[in-house]
This record gives sequence, structure tokens and C-alpha cells, in this order.
Amino acid sequence: NSGPKGGPGMPEMLKPTAAIYGAGLGASVALITDGRFSGGTHGFVVGHITPEAVEGGNIGIIQDNDIIEISATTNTINLMVSDEDIAKRRAAWIKPEPVVKSGVLYKYYKLVKNATEGCVTDED
Repeated sequence: NSGPKGGPGMPEMLKPTAAIYGAGLGASVALITDGRFSGGTHGFVVGHITPEAVEGGNIGIIQDNDIIEISATTNTINLMVSDEDIAKRRAAWIKPEPVVKSGVLYKYYKLVKNATEGCVTDED
């Protein structure tokens, strides 16, 4: 839950990529997230996934040991799980409570658009 609503604020994912490299896994592990990356990120990373986890996107129903196929050639990401299993996971999914429930960050949570729409809170 690192997208615009889930963060809230779509936090930078440099720490997870640093942890992957620090563990010596940089050549064999990809990082897929609804968070964002800066120019300092290294490795095979895919960010800004939409819809984000907190909004019910597939990234929120991934389980340990699932296989995810990433093709940089065709620009596709596929969760290699049957449609039946995805339907079961969606049926069991419960929207997470907001990280914050008052103040400016809660207002942001309520108003922010997804990453595809620019994470804006006001379209005027």
C-alpha cells in the first residue's frame, strides 16, 4: 500500500531497492510497487502500478510464492494466477482502513486521483 492513497502520498521506494541490493539480490529480484521511484533507484523496478492496492488493484491480492511475469519488451506485467483464484481473492479482499483518518492527509486521501491520472487533488 504505497500508492497515492495507500501511502498516503506515494512515498519514494529507494529503501526497498537498497534492501534488495544490500542483500545481494539486485541481479535476480525485481521490485513491483504502487509507490514511486526517483532517479536514484537501481535494478529492475516497476512503479506507479494502478489501480493501487488500497483501491483493489491486483497488486493488493498478490500472495507469497505467486509468479509474476514481467516483459520489458512488450511492457506487460502478468500475475500468473488463474482467473478463478483471482476471483476468489477479490471476493475475500477487504479495503484497508486509511493510514490517517483526520487532517490534511485524510483530505488528500479522499481527493487524490490515481497515478495514471497524475496523483492530483484538483483538476482545475
